[in-house]
Amino acid sequence: MVAIAETVTWSLLIAGMIGKYVLQLGDLGVSIGGFLHGLVFLAYGMTAVLVGVNQRWRPRLMLLAVGTAVIPYATIPVDRWLDRRGRLDGPWHTGSTRVAPGSRAARLLERMLRHPLALGITFVIALATIMTALLTLGPPGK
Repeated sequence: MVAIAETVTWSLLIAGMIGKYVLQLGDLGVSIGGFLHGLVFLAYGMTAVLVGVNQRWRPRLMLLAVGTAVIPYATIPVDRWLDRRGRLDGPWHTGSTRVAPGSRAARLLERMLRHPLALGITFVIALATIMTALLTLGPPGK
């Protein structure tokens, strides 16, 4: 679902850029599309890492999944590829479903999955913190 949202926000951003640079409609479309895309882009990256740690992906595969968000419309084909290869299947490792000893990140995730509300709040706080820091730095290219 986040991969689909990421592609939708790419469309919003691209439409905003066409409105600004081709149709001379001003900055509003880019501002709204850019904000939404940035937010969902970060959420997709965080979700890819979360799923990757849970599914015991190699770091390279997590990097590939996160990196697809940079290329317009690439998240859906990569997510479908991951699904076909069975890389999205499997239970959430909450400790009781643990298959093999994991890394420190996997152990932390297991602990957090036992408390889904805390995980959700942590996810939202991390997303808001990163987005605030990036907005403070200013838009790309400035």
